[in-house]
Amino acid sequence: MIKKVKIDFWVITTLILLGLYLLFMVYPLYKVVNQSVIDEETGRLTLRYFIKFFGQAYYSRTLLNSFKVATATCTISLILGVPLAYLYNMYEIKGRKLLQMLIILSSMSAPFIGAYAWVKLLGRAGVITVAIKAVTGITIPNIYGFNGILLVLSLKLFPLVFLYVSSAMKNLDNSLLEASVNMGVSGMKRFLTVVLPLCMPSILAAVLMVFMRAIADFGTPLMIGEGYTTFPVIIYNEYVGEVGTNHHFAAAIAVIAILITMLFFFVQRYLTNRNRFSMSAMNHVERKKSKPFASFFIHLYGYGLVAIALLPQVYLIYLSFRKTNPGGEVFQKGFSLDSYYHIFDRMGSAIWNTIRICGSALVLIIFLAILISYLTVRRRNFLNATIDTLSMVPYVIPGSVVGIALILAFNNRYIPLVGTATIIIVAMCIRRIPYTIRSSVAILSQIPLSIDEAAESLGAGKFKTLVKVTVPMMFNGIFAGAIMSWVTLITELSSSLLLYSFRTKTLNIAVYQAVGNGTDGRASALAAIVTVFTVLSLVLFNKISKDGEIMM
Repeated sequence: MIKKVKIDFWVITTLILLGLYLLFMVYPLYKVVNQSVIDEETGRLTLRYFIKFFGQAYYSRTLLNSFKVATATCTISLILGVPLAYLYNMYEIKGRKLLQMLIILSSMSAPFIGAYAWVKLLGRAGVITVAIKAVTGITIPNIYGFNGILLVLSLKLFPLVFLYVSSAMKNLDNSLLEASVNMGVSGMKRFLTVVLPLCMPSILAAVLMVFMRAIADFGTPLMIGEGYTTFPVIIYNEYVGEVGTNHHFAAAIAVIAILITMLFFFVQRYLTNRNRFSMSAMNHVERKKSKPFASFFIHLYGYGLVAIALLPQVYLIYLSFRKTNPGGEVFQKGFSLDSYYHIFDRMGSAIWNTIRICGSALVLIIFLAILISYLTVRRRNFLNATIDTLSMVPYVIPGSVVGIALILAFNNRYIPLVGTATIIIVAMCIRRIPYTIRSSVAILSQIPLSIDEAAESLGAGKFKTLVKVTVPMMFNGIFAGAIMSWVTLITELSSSLLLYSFRTKTLNIAVYQAVGNGTDGRASALAAIVTVFTVLSLVLFNKISKDGEIMM
């Protein structure tokens, strides 16, 4: 006998959410796959675009270049981020909350902005390059090519490793560490044989995040690659290139990107499941005070690394106050607010668009994340598990691929979204919602179901219980995820660069165009405003959060 399904608010919500994902994510991705195997001239099925990619060394080399960049970035980020997380959680550090905020701030800007700043510092005419040559007569290696890409991405992404590993170390059981000391295992040996294995699931999650961000980034290699081309750059050039475009070939490269990132995701998931274990931290790690000599090096490493990572943003803020010629291209002696006057006079719409578009996306993200997390935790079934899985797909797909997919799906007379703010909001929402969903799921899993049942037994309906009881208890998790979503929204470039129109230009796009036009003063001022948005977001989180710590 077939069990009759009771239609209620949550069943309807499940069907609506599933429909939204099918329309705005599955259907666009299907359009990409479909275009990649359709011959542009004959309209028949073909694999010639894939054969072209793997058959020509120029194109296949971009794939190897991307792997090289992503692998090297993961390695350097782990080398920098894991020890920093260990020192941060195991030892007393002065200005601990400030240090964490600075670490997070160093990562919360578009990588291409960091690349632009490093060109100003270490380029052929960079201030550091010129100063070293003037003092020592030595010409240091320039920032362009593989080494420059690696420098920019490593300094931008090691904070992600720090956040993931810190979250794991915060939950370590101190009794395990004490037991290892009693057995004669301490110092570096304890770090390698006890701490790292206990943190391995979080380390693998960090590796996934860094790898995906590095392999999908196209702004940095586009700006400082100088011949070292990665495949996201090829996707962008084939789709909107100035010399010529081949949308079918771009779709084929996008499919290859999807397959590669999904393969890496499943390998990471398999390794994580093999290393998964439960640990109840009844006795949290107690940070100890180090000896003066060791304390000096701990503080030097923490604050020194952050100072290097923040140097590009600080230098851009400095440049934003430098005088420029009337066109805004060349810096001159003295300081002024001319760059800011010009921005607010002629580019104020970019600031307003950032607030309007990113703010709308954030509201939608929070609303949908609450519903999806509740369905995932409280009403587990096949459809809700499917929604949860679909919500994570954009987590591992390059932004340029998402942009192309949405263009293919909604550049028609039936749902004409291309060129509107709506399509950018949709792209931002599906790309950045995983942060808020995961943090909401984590905290909702810790709230006993009996609290919901008690509210319902007192006469509150399911929806009222969610709004009046569950959501307020989820506040910290929702807010932490929302902050992470917000700072990634205001630094979004890859998908927005494909989807924007003159009416929907945001700050990051304005920075990118200012850099391309050579208007350095305006580019620096726009980048400084993006930094201000990020700082205000982190300060707000620090004020509202109970412990002021963002963890993954």
